[in-house]
Amino acid sequence: MDVRKIVIITESISGEGGKAAAARVTRVAGCAIFTNPYAGRFQDDLSALFNASAVLGDQLMEQMLPLIPNPVVSYGKAAIVGVNGDVECGHALLHPKLGKPMRDPIGGGEALIPSACKVAAAGASLDVPLGHKDNAWSFDHFDAMTIAVPDSPRPDEIMMVVALADGGRAVPRCGQGRILD
Repeated sequence: MDVRKIVIITESISGEGGKAAAARVTRVAGCAIFTNPYAGRFQDDLSALFNASAVLGDQLMEQMLPLIPNPVVSYGKAAIVGVNGDVECGHALLHPKLGKPMRDPIGGGEALIPSACKVAAAGASLDVPLGHKDNAWSFDHFDAMTIAVPDSPRPDEIMMVVALADGGRAVPRCGQGRILD
C-alpha cells in the first residue's frame, strides 16, 4: 500500500452548551491517506483492500492509543474515496478485516463498529460515527467526530479513518436514566 501520509487529530472536550462536563472527553482520529489501486477502473475482487485495512488499522491504533488518557469506550470508522474511485473500495477497507485491529488493543468490543463511507473531492469533511464499544444502545455514546484533511483524498486516493474516544458526549441529556417514551 502506497501511503502518502498519516494524520492524527485529537480533541479534548471539557463542556457543551455552557456547562462543564463531569469528565473531559478525549477523541482521537487516525487518518491514513494512500493510493487507491483501483482508481479509474472497476475491480470485482477487492480482497487486497481487505488485507491493507488490517495493516493500516494496526499502524493507526499504535499511534492513537497513547493519546487517549483513559480506557477507550467508543469507536468508529469511515472512509472517503477520491473521485476517481468507487464507494465499494472504501467499504472493502472498513468491513471485512478492520474490526480486529480496532478491538484487540482496547480489550474487545461487543458492539458493531459504526461506519460511514462516501466518494468526495479533497478537503471534504466526513462525520465519523461513534458508538459505545460494548453497548450498542448506549444513547449517551451516539456521536460523531467531523474530520477533514485539506489535501485529501486526491482523486486517485482513499482516506481511511479510525476514531476512538474515552467517553460519550460531554454533557449528555438524551439517554440513560431519561424517560424516552
